[in-house]
Amino acid sequence: MIDDSFDDQALRKLHDQGIRGVRFNMVSGNGTPQDQLEALARRVAPLGWHIQIYADGDKMLQIAGLLARLPVEVVIDHCGGVKAGLGVSHPQFQTLLRLLDSGRAWMKLCSYRASSAGAPFADVAANVQALAAAAPERCVWGTDWPHPQMNPAPEAGVLLDQLFEWVPDPVRRQNILVDNAGRLYGF
Repeated sequence: MIDDSFDDQALRKLHDQGIRGVRFNMVSGNGTPQDQLEALARRVAPLGWHIQIYADGDKMLQIAGLLARLPVEVVIDHCGGVKAGLGVSHPQFQTLLRLLDSGRAWMKLCSYRASSAGAPFADVAANVQALAAAAPERCVWGTDWPHPQMNPAPEAGVLLDQLFEWVPDPVRRQNILVDNAGRLYGF
């Protein structure tokens, strides 16, 4: 998390150390200020960085047009924050699919924050399956392990097992778990 006080030399140093994106937390508000989104996107574009967005589904609906206009790729955290109980036909979820269809957005398939039912988060299956089917080449998996602000914390192994259940194709899983991350982060 950076802000506009980082000059170009500081950004280059971060790049040389392996940093590849700027995260905007639009849920709790801590981190990079949202009003710096467009300016920072323009500044990190020459480095090939992306912007990562952590927002709830309502916010994603509000900022989708802005995200589509950014000069960088956008990585959307936690299945876009769209609660599973809304269903995949809900406008919030359809907004995520349109962003993915643009070819410039990526999705982090992390189930628990999109759950309407809570643990064991099985209600998110349809969301994950639809996202993975829509853009398997631009989905990655991850969690907030060790989940410092969650009590009880989700078990990462259970979350990974769910991905294996919800995305049964081994080639697609290889992409989501390994290959896509390599392309996104440049390793």
